[in-house]
Amino acid sequence: MDELFIPVIAGTTRERRRSIYAAKLVEQIGNNQPGIRTQLVDPKDFTFPGEGDGKEAKDPSYTEITKNADGFFIVTPEYNHSFPGTLKRMLDSELENYKHKPVALAGVSSGDWGGVRAIQSLALVTRRLGMVDTFADMQFPRSKELFNENGKIQDSAINDRVQKAWDELIWMTKVMKWGRENLTRTS
Repeated sequence: MDELFIPVIAGTTRERRRSIYAAKLVEQIGNNQPGIRTQLVDPKDFTFPGEGDGKEAKDPSYTEITKNADGFFIVTPEYNHSFPGTLKRMLDSELENYKHKPVALAGVSSGDWGGVRAIQSLALVTRRLGMVDTFADMQFPRSKELFNENGKIQDSAINDRVQKAWDELIWMTKVMKWGRENLTRTS
């Protein structure tokens, strides 16, 4: 099978965001997977005018990334028991480019739950966009302790959990890519 392209989407533009450290770790581990090409997709690098998924609401660079992606790994902080509007805006812009593609979800929080409520909220949206969530959600709890001020991981045991999430996402990506290329789509 050809190389798979699985971008890692960071979920916020907030200043002093610690979730970017988790997204960078996920990208780093993804880059070590054989046959996988990844890219950190930072919402700070894009502009999304308007709303929805009409032409006026798209950023051409982001459109190209989602069009070429075989799957996605989303890393989002939890804000008020959900995920940031920035991420929702990004996702809303490219409905057609997500259909029948897998997605792994990771939550980040300063508390003990590691963004599980953000993942729960996000799963409703990704399902509606036609994506298929993997079952291996990833949580990054106590982000202020988990990463130092320079973004270095303080508990390397988390790397094994990120690897397991990648393993499941890669398997699902291979299966779904084969399906998209070989089966007639009914919707």
